[in-house]
Amino acid sequence: MDAVTLLREDHRKLKALLRELEPTTERAIKTRTALFARIKTELTAHEIVEEEVFYPTLKQHPRAREIVLEGYEEHNVVDTLLGELDRLPVDDETWGAKASVMIENIEHHIEEEEGDMFVKARQVLDRAELQALGTVMAERKAELAAQAGVPIG
Repeated sequence: MDAVTLLREDHRKLKALLRELEPTTERAIKTRTALFARIKTELTAHEIVEEEVFYPTLKQHPRAREIVLEGYEEHNVVDTLLGELDRLPVDDETWGAKASVMIENIEHHIEEEEGDMFVKARQVLDRAELQALGTVMAERKAELAAQAGVPIG
C-alpha cells in the first residue's frame, strides 16, 4: 500500500470513530472513555508515522514545504486538545465542548491533507517512492501497535 493510501485509510477509520464520539453525553461515561482511548491510540500512531516518515520526505520538496509545516502545527493544536481531554473526567461539563473542537480540528486537518497535501505528494513523489514510504509507515505502525499492546489501524 502506498503512503497516501495508508494515510487515507487511517483518516477513514478516525472519522468513523469521531462520528461515534461526537454525539455522546456526560452520561455515556463508558462509551466516551472507550472511544476516546481508541481515538487517542489511532491518532497518536497516525501522527507518529506522518511526522517521522511522510512529512520529512515531503518537506524536502519546495512545492510541498508550506503545507507540511502547517500540518505539523495542526498536529500540535490537536495534541494540546487531546492532552486537555485526557486530564478531564469524561463527564465534566466542558469535556463535550472540548471534544467537539478537537473533532473540528481533526476534520479540517484531514480535509487539507486529502485536498492539498496528498495531491502535492503525488506530484513530487513517484509511485515507487510512495510505495516505499507506505511500507516503512506500515512497519512503524506495527511497531507502535506492539509497544502499545493494542491493534492499531
